Amino acid sequence: MNVRRSAAVLAATAVIGTATPAVAADPSASPSPSVAIPEGLYGAGDPTYDGVWRQSLALIAQHRADVRPAAKAVDWLAGQQCANGSFAPFRADPAKACDSKTLVDTNSTAAAVQALSALGEHQAVVDKAETWLRSWQNKDGGWGYTPGGPSDANSTAVVIGALSATGLDPAKDVLRNGHSPYDALLDLALPCADGGGFAYQPDKKGKLAVNADATAAAVVGAAGLNMVTAQADDRGKGDCADGPADPEQAATNGAAYLAKAVRKDGYLKSALPGSEDQPDYGNTADAVVALAVRDGASAAREPLAWLEKNSADWAKQSGPAAYAQLIIAAETAGADPRDFGGTDLVKQLNALGPAPRKPATAAKADKADKADKADDGSGNAVWWTVLAGLAAGAGVGMLLSGRNRKRHQ
Repeated sequence: MNVRRSAAVLAATAVIGTATPAVAADPSASPSPSVAIPEGLYGAGDPTYDGVWRQSLALIAQHRADVRPAAKAVDWLAGQQCANGSFAPFRADPAKACDSKTLVDTNSTAAAVQALSALGEHQAVVDKAETWLRSWQNKDGGWGYTPGGPSDANSTAVVIGALSATGLDPAKDVLRNGHSPYDALLDLALPCADGGGFAYQPDKKGKLAVNADATAAAVVGAAGLNMVTAQADDRGKGDCADGPADPEQAATNGAAYLAKAVRKDGYLKSALPGSEDQPDYGNTADAVVALAVRDGASAAREPLAWLEKNSADWAKQSGPAAYAQLIIAAETAGADPRDFGGTDLVKQLNALGPAPRKPATAAKADKADKADKADDGSGNAVWWTVLAGLAAGAGVGMLLSGRNRKRHQ
């Protein structure tokens, strides 16, 4: 669930066996877009590398906050799909068919599935994307960032979330060579002696190195949850324990690793090459979600409080995906995204895209109001026509009083 500015970094660094995400502003906030910003897209920054991802997160966050996204925003996302069902990070000209040069990926596709499934719109798009994702499942049960690439924890987790959003049970309905997506996650889980978290991918020698970003994603994925359904669990904190491979215990171990990682400062750290350690706001938000779904809201309280105090400038700089991450974290851990450290995250997100539709209840009220107004205007002619016929057999005064009673029932 991280702002997908780290996806390419993770994929690249996996080649040299480090898989350490960089801390950088979300591309959606870049000051000089290289392409025109389409109508309906959230954010004013260059969408080349994260358009579909940030749009999907924005729509999911709005849905969780009981906001009805603008139809043009939903339609823009659906319109990014390629004919084969996949999604690329961004297509400047959706009318142009995708070809071998279109760099589609599992993360963009899975995020779009989660968003559109939650909204209950464009079911045909969802079905095609689901079919495409399943067609690229690796033999170990997982997925890589690029179709056919080696399985990684982040990609496998976000695809688990997408498939569960469509109503599938990944443990039973999505198998390849007898392996489920959970088997792929378990292959990336480290023993408690090595931290108990998850690796992004094995290095060239097949060794695993714990990674906080991958761990946060894998904990949510191992629980069979996604960005829409993630909610705090009241089971209480669990301890790291080695034993038979089991998704639930692996998720507990991962949460124990994250709890330890945030214990000292209240946030996760990351470092750019040649720079000092610095807070990683996006991964801290993901850790909040992971801790809450595994160990309960109380386990996420410290990093959530840190984000409330310190994330405003980061979100403003980073754009819609950052606001969405914070909304999802707040919603999952039981905080109010409309009063998050004094900031209305929902209002801030809404301001970065087309105005949302009115809530369903408000739309119904408007429809009823229009019906009432029509009744007071042109509808009166119908009433008087009926009354004229009835007046022949009854007193005009009685009819008028009967009409008034009808209009006030």
